[in-house]
Amino acid sequence: MTTMRSPLPAQERSNPLVGIGRMSLKAAVAAFLLFVVLGPLAGLVIWSFTITWFWPSVLPTEWGLKYWGFVGNSGMMKALTTGVLIAVTVTLLCLLIATPLSYLLARVKIPFKPLILLLFLLPQAFPQLPVFANTAAILYRFNMGGKVSGVIMIHLVGALVFAVWTLTAVFKSIPVSLEEAAINLGASRTRAFLTVALPLALPGLIASSVLVFLWSLDEFTGTLLVGAPFVQTLPTFMYAAAQGYELQVASITAILLMVPGIVMLALMERYLKSEYLSKFGGA
Repeated sequence: MTTMRSPLPAQERSNPLVGIGRMSLKAAVAAFLLFVVLGPLAGLVIWSFTITWFWPSVLPTEWGLKYWGFVGNSGMMKALTTGVLIAVTVTLLCLLIATPLSYLLARVKIPFKPLILLLFLLPQAFPQLPVFANTAAILYRFNMGGKVSGVIMIHLVGALVFAVWTLTAVFKSIPVSLEEAAINLGASRTRAFLTVALPLALPGLIASSVLVFLWSLDEFTGTLLVGAPFVQTLPTFMYAAAQGYELQVASITAILLMVPGIVMLALMERYLKSEYLSKFGGA
């Protein structure tokens, strides 16, 4: 006959207060983490449905959908449409530039390859403001200031970093032997790339596109320096609303910005495979 043992440690069986103390500590840590993560989001949701909220009231004194009506009647939808158009254009341009370049970096023995990858990383290695300020000065010389084309160009400065580094890792994860087999069967190098490497890299291309799209949609500094006041996206619209203490409008804008981010990050989690991440940053 066997006796059942208690799953609790001996110290906790002898002193129940120890177990209660540990459970209370875990609950407190979990509550703190939830507050840190969900607290700011809850604040945005509350402010978006607030009409009046004065100190020292803990919650708004008047609730309603008044400020949600501004979504269709103000420049918010125009800013959203402009931002999405810019983000889609930047994503397509990044794919056109980064896909062949990343394939060459992954497959061909190029002199100073680590230096080339480092050059693409430099815009993100330094503070964004001086990098974008110098780029904005160049774009204004070419009469691209205050135009959508100028905003697209300055977005490319940062977006190419994500595209090149991610796609280089993607192509490195694809076995060279598969392309060599196609070449041995009579396919050209270009055909082997188009029919073998590119289809296998499709999940990585999707993940890279998601990264670039989200980065461009949320980009603020370069958009403000080059596009203001004629080109306005959701981040710059939210900045203007916050500057005017229109916290309800700014909160609604932030929520609208989060929606595509949540959807596309879910897509990226599905398509970005672990073997791609294992090759990330390799020269």
